[in-house]
Amino acid sequence: MPKVRTTPLSRRGLLAAGGAVGLGAVLAACGDSDSKGSGSGSGSSSEKSGPWTFKDDRGLTAKAKSTPKNIVAFTGVAAALHDYGIEVKGVFGPTKTKDGKADVQAGDLDISKVEILGNVWGEFNVEKYAALGPELLVTAMWEKDALWYVPDESKDKILKLAPGVALWAAQTTIPKAIQRHEDLAASLGADVKAAKVTAAKARFEKAAARLRAAAKSKPNIKVMIGSASQDLFYVSLAKMSADTLYFQELGVKFVEPKVNAAGFFEELSWENVDKYDADIIMMDNRSSALQPDALTSKPTWAQLPAVKAGQVIPRTTEPIYSYDKCAPILEDLAKAIEDAKKAG
Repeated sequence: MPKVRTTPLSRRGLLAAGGAVGLGAVLAACGDSDSKGSGSGSGSSSEKSGPWTFKDDRGLTAKAKSTPKNIVAFTGVAAALHDYGIEVKGVFGPTKTKDGKADVQAGDLDISKVEILGNVWGEFNVEKYAALGPELLVTAMWEKDALWYVPDESKDKILKLAPGVALWAAQTTIPKAIQRHEDLAASLGADVKAAKVTAAKARFEKAAARLRAAAKSKPNIKVMIGSASQDLFYVSLAKMSADTLYFQELGVKFVEPKVNAAGFFEELSWENVDKYDADIIMMDNRSSALQPDALTSKPTWAQLPAVKAGQVIPRTTEPIYSYDKCAPILEDLAKAIEDAKKAG
């Protein structure tokens, strides 16, 4: 993963580097896919037969002669599909850490059983992708018509090989995003009424009610959304991401930074990291961002009231959009607010 440096970077570079705190930002000008790419025709779903179609969040309809089986997806989307019982052949995006373990964005995927086409920003092995005989490509969308982690320089070749589906990861909320991932899984043959799925949904709804109650009981607790690089600290605007917009709808109070022209976040030098008062800091948990234990050498970090109070929690910056993976996110934030005290 590239490092965020003091030299200017595009929004794309910042987000890919982990500094942009899950902004719905990037991969601009990726363009529409044809969405009529041919599949390999290697069999149909046991649940369905005949033509398959799915209208994605770009408004484009992906089509295939039969339900796609050879699926390649962005890692986080693949992890969500896995939770609904749909397995993929290949993935791209953060999948494996430097020590060979599964990246946080891989969820419960068995990363030894999928072809990793690219593990960092800008990597996508087109030859390996073609060799898989792909019948469907699925990824997230942070900006309209932009395919997350599909490189600009090779996107035309990639999109000719199979139909593509893009699902919003921004300009939406967690429940809406989960529903769209569930819709796709159902179209691919998943049993979305399975006991595991309905139990996870019930847990999610209970967690949402708990978070709403926690926020109501602690109206003076303010949360800051942060992400760290060696040179800069990024404070995100809650309404720009699906997770934090939903938390806001449930009543959580957030720091509102003076965002840059892109509208997603404010960059602060470490000398100015105390610009905003916050009782809880949610820190970007992606492997591309510096984690709190790596910030102990920065005096200004150590002096923040929330840090002194021990009220720094991880933020799942790019959630896996299944009820199973999102319920714990709500539970953890609810507990943090329930336990929080004014830190300022």
